[in-house]
Amino acid sequence: MDAARLQHLNSWQDLYVDRRKYAGSALLIHRNGTERYFYATGHRNIAEDLPFTRDTVARIYSMTKPVTSMALMMLVERGLLHLDAPVSDFLSEFNDMHCLVEGAIDVGQIESCRAPTLHELLTHTSGLSYPFNPGILPEEMAKTELMFKPDQGALAAKVTQLAELPLAFAPGSRWEYSVGIDVIGRVIEVVTGDSLGTVLKDTIFDPLGMLHTGFKSLRTTGNLLASLYSPLSGDAMELNEATKGHDSLRLIDSYYDTPFGTAEMHSGGGGLLSTIDDYMRFAELIRQRGKHGNDHIISPQIVDFMCQNHLSGDIASMGPQSFAEQPMDGMGFGLGGAVVLNPARSRCPGSVGDFGWGGMASTFFWVDPVLDLSVVFFTQLAPSSSYPSRAELKALVHGAVTS
Repeated sequence: MDAARLQHLNSWQDLYVDRRKYAGSALLIHRNGTERYFYATGHRNIAEDLPFTRDTVARIYSMTKPVTSMALMMLVERGLLHLDAPVSDFLSEFNDMHCLVEGAIDVGQIESCRAPTLHELLTHTSGLSYPFNPGILPEEMAKTELMFKPDQGALAAKVTQLAELPLAFAPGSRWEYSVGIDVIGRVIEVVTGDSLGTVLKDTIFDPLGMLHTGFKSLRTTGNLLASLYSPLSGDAMELNEATKGHDSLRLIDSYYDTPFGTAEMHSGGGGLLSTIDDYMRFAELIRQRGKHGNDHIISPQIVDFMCQNHLSGDIASMGPQSFAEQPMDGMGFGLGGAVVLNPARSRCPGSVGDFGWGGMASTFFWVDPVLDLSVVFFTQLAPSSSYPSRAELKALVHGAVTS
């Protein structure tokens, strides 16, 4: 990687801070397993003048999804379940399922349908949704805040509440970004008999040395937890009613009163806190196809399977009407993350086979098997659709690779 070109990344990060787009950020790049770049700038907490540093703890939101997906695949490789199994095999509340009829204009216009499979939950083809998506089901979810937030009680109860609603469409017929991997988290609990947090700690975090990653702020975290900001005037998660505010960095969550401090909810779709070095350990596990040190935490074949496109085409071909953390044209979806099928169609520099995902607070990671790159970007601004930072970042990183 060209040292002079890498300096463009410093300037880019600084510019986002100078223009009050992000309060602060950190970027870490490994190539061929070696750290090639790290830079942090700005603040993790503006009011207290605390810098954004390497040990800053961030809400990674949907970057939780690849971690939970890998935990499920560890159960698959042990023969404890298979991906074509209906979720009702594990969660009886999904036994009698209904979905909205085509063209429905009311939540009561439904028909019987089968339960989604584990594979459909993992790939966002289950018929579930998110409250911030457009449509009838998201509107119903929004009425009761079906978001699996850290202060919304236990996972089991929230999944049962979710199962009372109809699906947005028949499973397998469309792609729509959803809480499906939160349901996967509950399946993991039922199969193992442990909480999702315990399973992730025992199978992924402890083996990788991810000591600062979990579902709630550890006592030692303190003010290392970055504040969360938004340029919107209302709820940063209500994208359907998003309105720009007068302050581009309006504080919406800080360490002294965060719901993550006493989190009961183990949201497999968006509940983890982490540090940039911790998450790089996970990204490197993907790059090394399941190997950490001299051991394989998960088999190479299973990681390869996760990073393949599991859709019939790209995401755009499956009629999505939802928000997504990545482009949809030229992008497939694996288990827990997106896969680049055609960089030209995605209109963003990249390599065929790039695997990665982002979070609602504008965090982002990807693993490039062609260039042997692992890249992790941390900041704390919601929603992630506020600025085109991910496309810009990928162009800058590719611009720094000269051989």
